[in-house]
Amino acid sequence: MTDAEKPKKPRKTSKPSTPAAARAAADVAKTPRRPADKGAGAPETPPVTKASRRKAAKVPPIADAPAAAAPLPETPPVTKAPRRRPAAAADPAAAGAPRRAAAKAPAGPAVAPDDARRIQDGRHDDPFSVLGPHKRGRTTWVTAFDPGADRMEAVVGAKTYPLERVVPDCAVFSGKVPANKDYVLRGTDADGRTWDLEDAYRFGPVIGEMDEYLLGEGTHQRIWQVLGAHVMVHEGREGTHFAVWAPSAQRVSVVGGFNHWDGRRHVMRKRGMTGVWEIFVPGVGDKELYKYEIVGPNGTLQPLKADPVGFGSQHPPETASMVRDIRGFGWQDGDWMSTRKGRHDTTAPISIYEVHLGSWRRKAEDGNRPLSYVEAAEELVDYVADMGFTHLELLPISEFPFEGSWGYQPIGLFAPTVRHGPPHEFRNLVEAAHKRGIGVLMDWVPGHFPTDPHGLGLFDGTHLYEHADPREGFHQDWNTLIYNYGRIEVANYLISNALYWLEEYHVDGLRVDAVASMLYRDYSRQDGQWVPNKDGGRENYEAISLLQRVNQIAYGAAPGIMTAAEESTSFPKVSQPVDEGGLGFGYKWNMGWMNDTLEYIKKDPVYRKHHHHQMTFGIHYAYSENFILPISHDEVVHGKGSMLARMPGDDWERFANLRAYYGFMWGHPGKKLLFMGQEFAQGREWNHNAQLDWGLLEHPAHKGVQSLIRDLNTLMAAEPALHVKDCDPDGFQWIDADDADHSIFAWIRRGGSYDDAEVAVVCNFTPVERNGYRLGLPQTGRWREAVNTDAGVYGGKSRGNFGGVAAEAKPHQDQPASARIYLPPLSTLIFVHDKSAQTDQDDDTVADGDAG
Repeated sequence: MTDAEKPKKPRKTSKPSTPAAARAAADVAKTPRRPADKGAGAPETPPVTKASRRKAAKVPPIADAPAAAAPLPETPPVTKAPRRRPAAAADPAAAGAPRRAAAKAPAGPAVAPDDARRIQDGRHDDPFSVLGPHKRGRTTWVTAFDPGADRMEAVVGAKTYPLERVVPDCAVFSGKVPANKDYVLRGTDADGRTWDLEDAYRFGPVIGEMDEYLLGEGTHQRIWQVLGAHVMVHEGREGTHFAVWAPSAQRVSVVGGFNHWDGRRHVMRKRGMTGVWEIFVPGVGDKELYKYEIVGPNGTLQPLKADPVGFGSQHPPETASMVRDIRGFGWQDGDWMSTRKGRHDTTAPISIYEVHLGSWRRKAEDGNRPLSYVEAAEELVDYVADMGFTHLELLPISEFPFEGSWGYQPIGLFAPTVRHGPPHEFRNLVEAAHKRGIGVLMDWVPGHFPTDPHGLGLFDGTHLYEHADPREGFHQDWNTLIYNYGRIEVANYLISNALYWLEEYHVDGLRVDAVASMLYRDYSRQDGQWVPNKDGGRENYEAISLLQRVNQIAYGAAPGIMTAAEESTSFPKVSQPVDEGGLGFGYKWNMGWMNDTLEYIKKDPVYRKHHHHQMTFGIHYAYSENFILPISHDEVVHGKGSMLARMPGDDWERFANLRAYYGFMWGHPGKKLLFMGQEFAQGREWNHNAQLDWGLLEHPAHKGVQSLIRDLNTLMAAEPALHVKDCDPDGFQWIDADDADHSIFAWIRRGGSYDDAEVAVVCNFTPVERNGYRLGLPQTGRWREAVNTDAGVYGGKSRGNFGGVAAEAKPHQDQPASARIYLPPLSTLIFVHDKSAQTDQDDDTVADGDAG
């Protein structure tokens, strides 16, 4: 939109009309509907009226779609015309002529035959100028369209007023009614059946002046409060207000079971230069299915489109949007909301459990269905709390058509997927987590969207949301479309969506998917397949600006939230503030650490000494960003196998390797993330169509890994040294980073104050035990063996240090003290210094007994 096209800012603004009452039963019956299953898919073209009804009504058959219709002239928005004084006449006696002429209005209806035919054919772009009540002089005429009616009349109180056909071959009726009186339309078909319905064309606009201005400017940060389908009371009647952005459309209609999916019945009102169309449909309420029927700029009828700002959807694979009343939940998580900021700070313990809700657990007794949001609010939340995770992260919740995308190809960005229940029940899940002290994060996907015909692609017959040039607008890896981030309305759409989840659903943070694909114009493209930026480079300036604005606005509008970027390159300052040149994220996934360490751990121990640096290299850049260490869903799909399956050796060695790796991970600086199933060593690769293999917990080895993760989470939260300085280099010091021959790593973790106990971590990634290994330590005294991954309770062989060691003032490994320890094969030990328990124990004594 050019500057000249933007609406001028009004001198005096008015608040938008806002619904104030809940939906109640309509006092007027709706038009009889065709028998239809509410769960069935919406027809893609309007149904044809029964032949007998057409014959009786003397209305010819109607074409399904005006596919070849000529372009319609642009029609200005319907506004109240200013009152004008009549021009002064030369003869004073003639001055009253115009007023006297206006008082003698013609007897016939003021509906042109061409208007009637265009309404009948679905080619009229401004039916509000024809249908509904209109004054001619002192007379009010009501014009209505109903292709199922043989006769029509207006009902005012106990009286009826006949409406006559405007043109013999059209179902457009018009007649006089009392001025300024509410009326109801009554139709009668050829068989004598009657129905009453409210006339949508007698209601004024809902969108307020300031909302209209901000929408036109592309700066309305909460578009969901204006666009979409809102259940409300408007001008004294209950119904639903529909509004959608389609600036290039010639005609936009809302269709659904309430109008027989007939796009001619509820053609919407265009709001000037904003590109927004709206209509209030009385009698339509919660759970009603609907779509938008759009005639593009060339007169071509588009596939029926789902609502880009719809709050609900039909159950996939059906594709209609569903009216959902999202008002009035009544949150009871105030304590959490007021304290969550500290829980997301870089000094806080953060351990994230990543979940695909559709396959975490299923109800075999009920058709193997996934959990509902309400069931997850109990079962999943209880499990996460028991395991000691601080946060629950859900794979995308926004509605999506294809199960195999796991939600990463969303279409209903404002609709929690109906697979698990309605929107309020998703709120139940979030609230239940908050009451247990657990934060809820969700994956958010602003990087691309699918090409499904009911989605955003070619929404109004033009490349509205996506780039027209496939070198910018088509994602080759996923066969999806890429948002045009440089279009202010599209950027505003995404920013509003981020705020929507944070404000309406109290989500505590967004993990932004595939950030690298957004940052670079040449991402996964060959030479000649991408368009450079204005400076000839590969950076996508528009996407960078969008991400910065999302973070600035989200952190400002929803205090205490956190955002995290899945960014796999070395793009600088991802988690630095925008005013310092960063992208503004709170955290970044450490993909380099993940890739390096998983490459190392999958190797046979005999070869690990040649790859020692893969375990130490991460410390070189560990503090360049605020990092999360992720073992995510991407690491256990597409032939990669499970974490257990990639471990080398026999059955015992595989479990020991995995336990030692988890110990290394929890001891390493950085927040933690683990995908579901890996906490109990799921053996097979993740399958989104089946629940996790919970039966494995009957085996001690799997139960042991689960117990280890629980204890690691508990220890991390209890010991400040293991979390306070995750993002501060002062909290880390190597004891030994160079013992490649023995594949041993040892380091110290420190907290933020003198009272915080120091922690020592030592890992042995060979199957050789180290009896009498001298470990340098920063302080003398007793060091409690807080975790030993070889402990029997974890499935190990119970080899350890009798619960702790005593360090003596014998310098070693550049440390002022040291202790001899027993280091089991394929194990990680975590020692915590105990200042209150000094001992004179001879440190030269080797303890190699039960690990406890």
